[in-house]
Amino acid sequence: MTHPPVPLGTFPTPLEPAPRLAAALGLGPEDLWVKRDDLTGLGGGGNKIRKLEWTVGAALAESADTLVTTGAAQSNHARLTAAAGARLGLDVVLVLRGAAGASRSGNLALDGLFGARLAWAGDVDRAGLDAVAAEVCDRLRARGARPALIPFGGSGTLGARGYVRCGEELRARVPDLRTAVVALGSGGTMAGLVAALGTGSVLGVDVGALADPAAAVVAFAAPLTSEAVTAERLRVRRDQVGAGYAALTEPVTEALRLAARTEGIVLDPTYTGRALAGLRAAVRDGSVRPGEKTVFVHTGGLPGLFGHADAVAAAEEGAGVY
Repeated sequence: MTHPPVPLGTFPTPLEPAPRLAAALGLGPEDLWVKRDDLTGLGGGGNKIRKLEWTVGAALAESADTLVTTGAAQSNHARLTAAAGARLGLDVVLVLRGAAGASRSGNLALDGLFGARLAWAGDVDRAGLDAVAAEVCDRLRARGARPALIPFGGSGTLGARGYVRCGEELRARVPDLRTAVVALGSGGTMAGLVAALGTGSVLGVDVGALADPAAAVVAFAAPLTSEAVTAERLRVRRDQVGAGYAALTEPVTEALRLAARTEGIVLDPTYTGRALAGLRAAVRDGSVRPGEKTVFVHTGGLPGLFGHADAVAAAEEGAGVY
């Protein structure tokens, strides 16, 4: 049974032209638009709000009083789960990879501001992270709480429904849309867009969060569309991962500066920075072409910039001396 979503965000989000960024990428001045899903409202904004409307809606329908979720230390999803819990009067426990004390900035600062409790899982893989989250839920139940485990990144077929709505917003505003470009992390955002727009209209730029992100997109999108969704039909770029999920690459550094200096738009080093670097590479190799309508889906993540020491240093070094 699918439960109704709980309203958490401000929709539809703006769709803005980006002519100076388009020119810098090698596109025509009317080719590129930015879908501002960084402006979803709650908790600093970002794409996870669309997913949380569905996953938290299901938790409320099951009478949960505590939200538990997992992620990296600088998880945008964890931060927005904490914000959703604060708005709805629910306790929140965030099970994060790593150890306490490594950082107090970025998303972690907001986790604390929203009142979330943190459970540090140590240096574990995805299975280990899930195991710690299950243990946390067991302990909460033993104390009389009613926890709901929100999936990693908020991603699954249920959470992807939030991005079906985003795809519908895009199709209504840009009926001749050729390509929507989006960061591909846990898979739910791209899955919803694929369900709404079709496999050929969405370009996902892998950020290195999963070993096989295309498989996740297929699993989440297939139940939401009559189209046959296969890994072979998806448009996925895997050339922007670099040394790994948390590592800053030179193409991403260039992308951060490019968006900031042409449109005054701030990206983050893990997701949207990689997505723009992937779009830039796609224009260069001809898989995204001038004369076609392209939408860059800005999925948010600004607090993560301030929790990434290398990205902060690169940004500060970019300032000129008068």
